[in-house]
Amino acid sequence: MFLELIGTIFAGIAFAGVVMGVNKLTGGRLPRWAAPVAAGLGMIGMTIASEYSWYDRTTETLPEEMEIVQEVESRAFYRPWTYAVPFVNRFAAIDTASVRTNEQVPDQRLVDMYFFGRWSPISKLPVAVNCATNSRASLADGAEFGDDGQLLNADWLTVNAEDPIVEATCGV
Repeated sequence: MFLELIGTIFAGIAFAGVVMGVNKLTGGRLPRWAAPVAAGLGMIGMTIASEYSWYDRTTETLPEEMEIVQEVESRAFYRPWTYAVPFVNRFAAIDTASVRTNEQVPDQRLVDMYFFGRWSPISKLPVAVNCATNSRASLADGAEFGDDGQLLNADWLTVNAEDPIVEATCGV
């Protein structure tokens, strides 16, 4: 966040500097307000470019084992251009390397799901997936397993076979 602020400030300085240079070359024919307006437009442009490039920059740094299962696009009335071209400001990914199985219940798998947000720290949530019944349960409050390996206190959510979390976990 701090580096983006510094980049935005430097973009404003650069745009104002270009306008001041053009003003000097034209003999001072530009209005006095041109440099501050250029600085403001440069800063707004840098902020917009940073918002739209965050998702690609973040996903490029993820290891190959991370599979993106959900993207959340942002639209806001105070950013009217996002209605024409929304940008991704949150997403969830499954760490396919973290898939764990139990020999006693081969259809159930445990996997770590990570939540990424534009201005948020990364969160991790363990998820149980039953590949036979196409169901999943978040284990946010912890998990209790019986002697036979079955998950005891889970609220299972039945989903279809095309659910990205089930596909990513069971396809491993």
